[in-house]
Formats: sequence, C-alpha cells, structure tokens
Amino acid sequence: MSGFGRVALIGIGLINGSLARVLRREGAAREIVACARRRATLDRALELGLCDRATTDPLEAVRGADLVVLGTPPAAVVPAAAAIAAGLADHAIVTDVGSIKAEIVRGMQGVLPGPDRFVGGHPVAGTEHSGPDAAFDTLFVKRRCILTPTGTTDADAVATVRRLWELTGAQVDLMTPEHHDKVLAITSHLPHLIAYTIVGTVADLEDREKTDVFKYAAGGFTDFTRIAGSDPTMWRDVFLQNKEAVLEMLGRFSEDLSALQRNIRYGEGDALFDLFTRTRAIRRGVVEAGQAYVRQADDPLADEP
Repeated sequence: MSGFGRVALIGIGLINGSLARVLRREGAAREIVACARRRATLDRALELGLCDRATTDPLEAVRGADLVVLGTPPAAVVPAAAAIAAGLADHAIVTDVGSIKAEIVRGMQGVLPGPDRFVGGHPVAGTEHSGPDAAFDTLFVKRRCILTPTGTTDADAVATVRRLWELTGAQVDLMTPEHHDKVLAITSHLPHLIAYTIVGTVADLEDREKTDVFKYAAGGFTDFTRIAGSDPTMWRDVFLQNKEAVLEMLGRFSEDLSALQRNIRYGEGDALFDLFTRTRAIRRGVVEAGQAYVRQADDPLADEP
C-alpha cells in the first residue's frame, strides 16, 4: 500500500478538496475517489485533478477504501456514515472534518460497523469560499487540527489520521469531544454568531444609512462581513448541534456586554481602559501561540474566518 492507499472523500468542497491537493502533491494516495450529490461538482473535481474517480453513490465510493474522510456539513456527517456503512472494508478508517464533535462521535456508535475505527477530526482552517474551486494545498499549513478519540478508539486509527493531517502542515492536538465543543464555542462559534448579528443589523438599516455603511466600512466591519459570508448551511448546523456550549458562552457574553453598556452609559473610563488592556494581552497570547495570521493581499488565507 502506498501512503494512505485508496482514499474516499465524501464531499469534495474546500476542506476535502484542499486535502486532495495535498495528497496529490505528496503522492500519498494510491487512488482518490470523490463522492458528492451533484454530478456537476464531481465533474469539476475531476477537471481540477482532485480525484481519480468520482461517483454520486456513497457505497461505490468507499468500496475497498483504506481511509474515508467525511467532508459534509455537520448535520450530514452521521447520515453520511450510515449511508457508507455497508460498503466499508473491515480495516477501513473513517474520520470527519466537522466543527462540532460530541454529537457526531455519539452518533457514530449506532451507525458504523466498527465505531472504534472512527476518529473525530476538525481542521481549524477555512475561508468563506466553498466548492472544489476554492481548494488550495496550503490551507492547513501551521493551522491546528483537533482529533477527538475516545477511550475505545483504535490507537492505530488515531495514528493514521494524525499522520494524514501532519502531512498537510497542520499542528495536531488531541482532546475529548466535549472539551472540543466548549473551546470552539468561544473561539469560533460565538464570534461567528456575533458577526452574523452585526451584519444582520446593517441589513435592517434604512437604505441611506446602509449605503453610507458600505461606503465607509472600516477594517473591523469588513472582517465581520467576511466571517458572515461563510457557508450558511454549515453554520446553521454548528449552532443547532453545539447549542448547549454556544448558549453557555452566549450567556457569559451577554452578561459582559451588559456590564460594558453600563461602563459607557456612566462614563466609567477606568473600567473600559482595564478591559481593553486585558483584551490586548489576550491578543498578544494569540500571536505568541502562532494562531494570528497577518494577511497578504494576494494570499488565499486572507479570507480565513
């Protein structure tokens, strides 16, 4: 077997498409098979050289596969696993790229014939663009990829999936599914929810006000619109499937926002200064952890949410 052998990609958009580009570049797959619902998507994937074969039939896609990567929206991951279950070889390793983990990991117990061969995965990388044309082979470089094995997950399967993501240039971390969902609720899900809300507020403004907002949009607002331009299907699924952690963090944020509102109303400048000083220190911590990206005008990562 060469590299990862036969790799089946269920879904061939930004994430799986970028993964396919890495596998191609490194010669790490004997064969790449792509599966999607729309024939036009598969035809485009073939044109771009992202796969060797393409099919709309999930069972055909995974037949003989050594590694299967589920690259669907979060709510479709478990149904996709159920659709491929009967076609999986005994030795096949299954992983996913969903941005919520606890519900997916639980769901796999009831649908896969060998749930111990499933390794939950989440590459923390992306842009607001989607589809096979959005894929590029440096998407994961120096980004984090979180794996969420449980106490029963096969150690060799975990090692294989770790090796896959390390090949892309990602830094791999392991944590429990529940801890993952709490961490991502504050670092990713809540910021997206805030961005959608702010941009939604603009959408409700009078036409003249809205025109001026577009005309004088500064860096902060354009960052919000970039985030709010992300895939609506994926983010709907994220908020509904990770609702407990999101609601907990949203409650904390609401309390902090109320305190900030009082600070401004009563002219409490010292409290504002202290808050901004503490948040500046957090920014330095993010930079030191290597998770801050300095955007270049011609760099695809300039659109990373």
